[in-house]
Amino acid sequence: DCALKIEKAVGRMPGILWSSVNYASSLLLVEYQRGGAVSESKIIKQIHDLGYDISIPSESAKHVSKLNRRTIATILSGVFLSAALVFSVFDMESAVRPLCILSAVFGGLYSLRAAFYSLRVRSIDTNVLMVTAAAGAVAIGEFFDAAAVMFLFSLGAALESYTVEKTRESIRSLVELTPTEALVRRDGVEVSVSAADVRVGEIIVVKPGDRIPLDGDVLSGRSFVDQSLVTGESIPVEKAPGSEVFAGTINQDGALEVRVKRVSGEDTLSRLSRLVEIAQAQKAPYQQFSEKVGRVYTPIVMLFAAAIMGYAFLSGHHDFIRRALVLLVVGCPCALVISTPVALVASLGRAAKSGVLIKGGVYLEGLGRAKVFAFDKTGTLTEGRLDVVNVAAFNGDSDEVIRIAAAVEQMSEHPIAAAILRYAKSQEIQVPKAVDFKAEPGLGAKAFVDGIECLVGSRKFVEKLGLPIPDLPSSSGAKTGSIVFVVRNRELLGAVVLADVLRDSAKEAVAALRRQQVKNICMLTGDSESVAVSAGSDLGIDNIYAELMPEEKVSIVRDLAERFGGVVMVGDGVNDAPALVASTVGVAMGGAGSPVSLETADVVLMSDNLLKLPFAVELGKKTLRVIKQNIAISLSVVVLMLSTAVAGRLNLTAGVIGHEASALIVIINGMRLLRFRPKSVQRFWDFD
Repeated sequence: DCALKIEKAVGRMPGILWSSVNYASSLLLVEYQRGGAVSESKIIKQIHDLGYDISIPSESAKHVSKLNRRTIATILSGVFLSAALVFSVFDMESAVRPLCILSAVFGGLYSLRAAFYSLRVRSIDTNVLMVTAAAGAVAIGEFFDAAAVMFLFSLGAALESYTVEKTRESIRSLVELTPTEALVRRDGVEVSVSAADVRVGEIIVVKPGDRIPLDGDVLSGRSFVDQSLVTGESIPVEKAPGSEVFAGTINQDGALEVRVKRVSGEDTLSRLSRLVEIAQAQKAPYQQFSEKVGRVYTPIVMLFAAAIMGYAFLSGHHDFIRRALVLLVVGCPCALVISTPVALVASLGRAAKSGVLIKGGVYLEGLGRAKVFAFDKTGTLTEGRLDVVNVAAFNGDSDEVIRIAAAVEQMSEHPIAAAILRYAKSQEIQVPKAVDFKAEPGLGAKAFVDGIECLVGSRKFVEKLGLPIPDLPSSSGAKTGSIVFVVRNRELLGAVVLADVLRDSAKEAVAALRRQQVKNICMLTGDSESVAVSAGSDLGIDNIYAELMPEEKVSIVRDLAERFGGVVMVGDGVNDAPALVASTVGVAMGGAGSPVSLETADVVLMSDNLLKLPFAVELGKKTLRVIKQNIAISLSVVVLMLSTAVAGRLNLTAGVIGHEASALIVIINGMRLLRFRPKSVQRFWDFD
């Protein structure tokens, strides 16, 4: 209820457009009009007036010291209460009362202060209820019960703070691992400066074993970099000139020179951390339900307690006073209110550590409920680049076909040329030098290799030469790929078949979604029907929509959402942005290297590993189960304590224990999600 109180008070300030507080992430998110009646300092003052501290992340040490002070007060309260219990056993009643009072004072130090500030703004929260119950116990001479109430409540609050702080650390640790210093080359000299002072375009030097301080592109050097902090990939990635590197990642075995492309604070890791913190402050449907119940429940219980208290005084049944005091203790449904946010914060933190950015609990719930998935093909299910899939030799062998093709194409900038050259390198084929290269637009290219004219091009190019073209076998992939023919000295040597190959993780990702009872998996692509059907049949796709324009993809996504009650669209986050926006949950791939994806999609897979999608879906399902468990636990405890309190079978001490224990149980249950490991994706950790 402290989070709701802050949210309500800040939301009432003039000029505030929107405010949200998440108890589990300890984050206040405010949107307000700059230059208006409200300012940052006024918002901070408003929160201080409520009796709460507010600080920026760099001041986390202050939070720890405050937490320690409360822990010390709780320990002292427990010591005095234990001493009172010992003295009561030996019938030394004269010492029991002062010890109980000391225990109540130390246990209630923070609660009394919080209750004062709550009443000052005409708000009633758990602290007010607990202090009132303890004061009532003192008034009727139950000093031990008063001390027990304050000690147990303080102990529960300290334990809650400790456990929730562990959840918050899952995200806070991301930014704290980014180096604050950078080694910059200026005027030919390497100088160590603050990372915040490094400008875009400057050259930084990263030594083996160091964390990379800023995003950039490698200029020189080769090394393997541990990118797990950003992308969730457990296997280090090789970096060479032209490769992109990210702040916070670890350079392993070689020195790198990197040209900075994003300043400190705007790097991928910082933006990821900010987006996760904002996501944690968003409220999912289950959380809104819990808060609505909490707003109604507490006033009703208080009115009921007041009625019982009035009946006790009017009828002379003073034992009913104890029942009213117990009702005050159980009158705040803390466990119910925090049952959802603690699970969501843990899940969002767990996802971020595995390279999946989920921008709010509503999208996590959406993934958990989703039964229909629509995939773009190019760059999502496939690698998004052409690769050689077959080489057919008509005269000579296949190595000779590639040798000639690569020689001609080494002067070309065409994607087909790049694919042939990559293949030649992978096969360790020596490529001779070509001269007199000439591109033939729309047809191909020609050059002289070993003094002989050679051509690489389309069927039309070969037909213009009057050469017969034999049929290629169906197993060559010719029906669904691109074909270039290789000619030497007017003799057709062979053909090279190229295609956009499926990702290694695509087939298993689709199978993993099947294991999670996904009803319908679709493919949306602008490619030809033959290419789409070939890829779809290999993957086991249910419905294939081919030769689509971007607006047609949007129309199909909207239709699927209407027919099935929601749809998850998976694309690259750039070309598919309209379809992602039209879907219930939009998922973009490769977000680590794409700032646009980080902004446009609801869920971002930071690497190109599709197996992270079923991981996120299973995490969403698990989160929904944990939230339902937490709500069931908290409601059951509320009903049990209310019924026993009204029946007079629950004392103050047991009431506080039940109240605090239920809150701790839902927190610990939610925290299990920090250690979540998927079951549907058998090889996930090989790709992670």
